[in-house]
Amino acid sequence: MKYQKKRSAIILLADGTIFHGKSVGDKEGTAFGEVCFNTGMTGYQEIFTDPSYFGQLMVTTNAHIGNYGTNANEVESDGVKIAGLICKNFSYEFSRTDANQSLEDYLNDHGLFAISDVDTRALVSYIRDHGAMNAVISTRVNDVDSLKEELAKVPSMQGLALAPEVSTKEAYFVGNPDSDYKIAALDIGIKKNILRNLEKRGAYIKVFPHNSSFEEMKSWNPDGYFISNGPGDPEPLSSAIEAAKGMIASGEPLFGICLGHQVIALANGIPTYKMHNGHRGINHPVKNLVTGKGEITSQNHGFAIDRTASENHPDIEITHTHLNDQTVAGISLKGKPVFSVQYHPEAGPGPNDATYLFDQFFDLMKARV
Repeated sequence: MKYQKKRSAIILLADGTIFHGKSVGDKEGTAFGEVCFNTGMTGYQEIFTDPSYFGQLMVTTNAHIGNYGTNANEVESDGVKIAGLICKNFSYEFSRTDANQSLEDYLNDHGLFAISDVDTRALVSYIRDHGAMNAVISTRVNDVDSLKEELAKVPSMQGLALAPEVSTKEAYFVGNPDSDYKIAALDIGIKKNILRNLEKRGAYIKVFPHNSSFEEMKSWNPDGYFISNGPGDPEPLSSAIEAAKGMIASGEPLFGICLGHQVIALANGIPTYKMHNGHRGINHPVKNLVTGKGEITSQNHGFAIDRTASENHPDIEITHTHLNDQTVAGISLKGKPVFSVQYHPEAGPGPNDATYLFDQFFDLMKARV
């Protein structure tokens, strides 16, 4: 083992519960955020760089993290987005031939504090039973009272607008300008693999900042609109919701993923709510109610749209449902080329069962060109 000596560390939950661990890399540190867990067995680098996890302390349920290192091409944003990492066994050495850096060095380069040697099985069971809550991880093990005071000042994820923290500040382009289709994408936390999936199908994409108006996006004369995934509560995103209303009214194809799905729902008057525990993993079962087929999906969200309001809305059709808890996993607008899903068809990490949704989006644009 690279580090024979490790600093003692604690996880202090908002309800006062404490779990114990050790700091990764024998260094001091403290990090605050909402504690959540991901059940994926692979894809930790993509998870850590996913903007949807901004502001969250990530608990990985896989017992070994870091064993295959990192690769510069396997990121979903410009850097690490989680607030901190909690794991069982942290691997300082890696054994994958195409890795170019250890996870330890990668996290250090991005200033992320991590702790290991945690009974993650017990921690995840506790979070599952008691619900998502704020927490702090720290090597200040003898300073619990001060940590409690600082933790009490951390705002709840409910009502928190985090999309502005991860969105691009300036519009940028992806793809070939001579491509067959132009897509205007609203960035409220977009993953790179979404852009890769759009580009490889023949799209030239202009990515707009989170507060862009529909008029700004329309002026580019796109063939379709896209609203991305992202972190935090969708309800405070008033500008994105207004932009979505314009996209829907335009009659052009619109596709939304995850937070984008929630924004489209809110634009249609369907409320959202914070879940007891979100869906975070790469093996979530979803049923396509249109085809009757099942899909294994990658998911990452702590909010969902109201099912009763969706069922009672005259213009909404529920197209997908989560088979574990019957939450709404997809909707479409009757008579309009608008649809969205509460999961990640681009995976990264995860299965490719749902990549057909990108083809569905392009078919809608093709029908209107």
